[in-house]
Amino acid sequence: MDGTEANRRNCAKTEQQKMLDSGGNQSGSKDRVTLKKEIGLLSACAIIIGNIIGSGIFISPKGVLDHAGSVGFSLIVWVLGGGICALGSLCYAELGVTIPKSGGDYSYVTEIFGGLVGFLLLWSAVLIMYPTTLAVIALTFSNYVLQPAFPDCLPPYIATRLLSTTCVLFLTWVNCSSVRWGTRIQDIFTVGKLLALVLIIIVGMIQIAKGHYDALDPQTAFEFIKDPSVGQIALAFLQASFAYSGWNFLNYVTEEVVEPRKNLPRAIYISIPLVTLVYTLTNIAYFSSMSPQELLESNAVAVTFGEKLLGVFSWVMPISVALSTFGGINGYLFTSSRLCFSGAREGHLPYLLAMIHLKSCTPIPALLVCCTATILILCIGDTHNLINYVSFINYLSYGVTIAGLLYYRWKKPKLVRPIKVNLLVPCSYLVFWAVLLGFSLYSEPVVCGMGLVIMLTGVPIYFIGVQWKNKPHCISSAVERVTYLGQKLCYVVFPQDDPSEIQPLTEKSEL
Repeated sequence: MDGTEANRRNCAKTEQQKMLDSGGNQSGSKDRVTLKKEIGLLSACAIIIGNIIGSGIFISPKGVLDHAGSVGFSLIVWVLGGGICALGSLCYAELGVTIPKSGGDYSYVTEIFGGLVGFLLLWSAVLIMYPTTLAVIALTFSNYVLQPAFPDCLPPYIATRLLSTTCVLFLTWVNCSSVRWGTRIQDIFTVGKLLALVLIIIVGMIQIAKGHYDALDPQTAFEFIKDPSVGQIALAFLQASFAYSGWNFLNYVTEEVVEPRKNLPRAIYISIPLVTLVYTLTNIAYFSSMSPQELLESNAVAVTFGEKLLGVFSWVMPISVALSTFGGINGYLFTSSRLCFSGAREGHLPYLLAMIHLKSCTPIPALLVCCTATILILCIGDTHNLINYVSFINYLSYGVTIAGLLYYRWKKPKLVRPIKVNLLVPCSYLVFWAVLLGFSLYSEPVVCGMGLVIMLTGVPIYFIGVQWKNKPHCISSAVERVTYLGQKLCYVVFPQDDPSEIQPLTEKSEL
């Protein structure tokens, strides 16, 4: 974020040319260095499902039940949570084919509202939202892997951190090495995590067929453990939203999707209903063998479920959850690194983060930043109590983005839109969004207030780092040297964009 945008780009491109001249063009200098389009419809569905189904379904049921107050109402929260995601995903399908840039929310908000609003969203996401979510998933992975070795107590603090860090470092290396490797891991582990949840569902349905459904009986299902309040219901939705987070992540890699204007909406339409069905049935299965009290007392719901019903095969559950969260870490690294990449390309982050490896075409600097931020969060302490906070920031960004859809329609009514959802869809989402955030802020003013404060700290950073063009020469020179060193170490250059793929569609001509 140093100097003028033109100077920075010229400097970086000069260094890129130096690398090419020094042997970086071994395969031919006329070859274009671009992000590879290797995400077909199947991989696109795997990215959405794989990012949604991570650690949330194994840790959020406890929080949802605690805030909802009853089994019946918690199941309603899970179904409505999926419905809300479906409304949001329809809006994102329209935005994704109208503004076909990688970067998701950030790219859309920047295009519609301008640099400051986009930067604030980027700032909160890169600083805390995605590193914290990655840390939570990584800790869930390590806890479930180590649980069999410590059946009567929690795994040691150091052991969980070391294993989590090792997992994050390994998957960062994989994604730095090859886009194809990253997507193949996503495909394989998405199938694995779906099979794990299908196993839970099948075992649960067998229990129900045997008559073990006391907690699901309507008369007892709506017996409230504690008196519910609107604020607690809002927090229950926030807990569920953590489990559903990731439904918009395919929009972060739009430029790597084959035929994005076709496959982006198709993947959304397939994935969201499937995940909602799986989540609801999984929670029904949990309650077929566990009382509400047992679920609230469990530190690992799936493990407790396996111990009660699978007998000698109870080891299947921790392994299945570990595989699920492993795939979730891969998916979050893959997509969140593209957010850094998009932010750097817009000039909101150092331009080094907008460069890709000369041969593998992977955004190595952006991946390393995401990896480092996640490891720092892991070192801070227990991140599980940040779920409400992360969910609040998530919903805040969703609402701003979907409000942008309405504003963009008013601002550019003649723009060609291959998908145009009914106005009731974004309006319904925004009504729910406003109510949820309002009551969440009322119930947890400190948690939600801190989220707003951290987001607003990006305002001075934006004006100093982005808007202040004529910085002292010593600062500009220092950043240029760091950029040059980063290029040499990571062997990265600026990708050559295809304008037809990343520009918004043209407006309809008047007849």
